[in-house]
Amino acid sequence: MDSTLTTYLERVRAQRAELRESVAALDTALASPVARGGAWRERVRAALAELSHDFDDHINLTEAPGGLHDSLRSSDPRLSSAVQRLTSEHDEYRDAIGAYLAVLEHGGTVADLPDFRKEVGELVARIVRHRRMGGDLVYEALHVDLGGSD
Repeated sequence: MDSTLTTYLERVRAQRAELRESVAALDTALASPVARGGAWRERVRAALAELSHDFDDHINLTEAPGGLHDSLRSSDPRLSSAVQRLTSEHDEYRDAIGAYLAVLEHGGTVADLPDFRKEVGELVARIVRHRRMGGDLVYEALHVDLGGSD
């Protein structure tokens, strides 16, 4: 593996760790007592804001021209559909994170906090699955373990 790819993969590993931490922070915030009302909302809002930032970084790093997704497609063309699936999930998850964050940042009403918590928790589970699939795909294509698979 050339040094440019090695350096790039180190950036991917570091960013992947940041993303994992922000997902864990959101999961922890969601698990706190919802009865705390405003404090719960603020904790979840802060965790969603961090996840939004880290997820945008993830998208920018993996989808950049010559980035991870391009490398995966060129290393093994049969993986193109899996890469396309991961890429399409990026838009879905970014939009969902943004929508949940907007509700909390702009004073939107959450009529049922337990339902809101459940919905955001389901998003967390999908993002964890996304990370796992991405790590598995990189390993299959490049025989490189990015670490931190859930």
